[in-house]
Amino acid sequence: MELKEQSAAPTLARKLGDTTHVSALLREVCQLSGLPPAEVGQWLLKCAIERGARHYVCDFPATLPADRPELSDEEVAVGLCLGHHLYNAFYLRAAAQFLSSPRVDAQRLARLAEMERVEPVLLHIADVASRFVPDLEPWAFLRSRLRRRLTPAEGSLPHWSRFVLQTSVTPLGGGPAIQWLYRETLAK
Repeated sequence: MELKEQSAAPTLARKLGDTTHVSALLREVCQLSGLPPAEVGQWLLKCAIERGARHYVCDFPATLPADRPELSDEEVAVGLCLGHHLYNAFYLRAAAQFLSSPRVDAQRLARLAEMERVEPVLLHIADVASRFVPDLEPWAFLRSRLRRRLTPAEGSLPHWSRFVLQTSVTPLGGGPAIQWLYRETLAK
């Protein structure tokens, strides 16, 4: 591998100052999707958007497989936060909106986060959520339950403004109106 290739696109783990571990979830996602590890991030993003992370709607290649309902919401979101992916803030932002839902099992999410070593990412999102929606689950539960095993470098994760909608001025000339991005509830 040439030096140029090494520095071009760091993985999320490398950007956070962490190591990439062998992920059981990644193996499961690859098996379910039929995709290689380098392509599962796009597939997981597609699944999250189809399940309600509508703020991040974008075009996907027609070759991406259909969503697999046997993959839980918690697994989709944690899969988007895996350290093996090349750094993509879009994945993390979509995971934040996707998890901002009463459908999420906070205990299951916490266990999965620890197993897959994504606590730094989820705690970063939970800390941002505490500024705008302090009691919102699963974020409040994660702040109380997860251990802070790594403090990511400043600027290595998306800025708080990337997890909210905000206007520059309210209609009566007040300050900005800031609203947390919630997952859309889709009719089945």
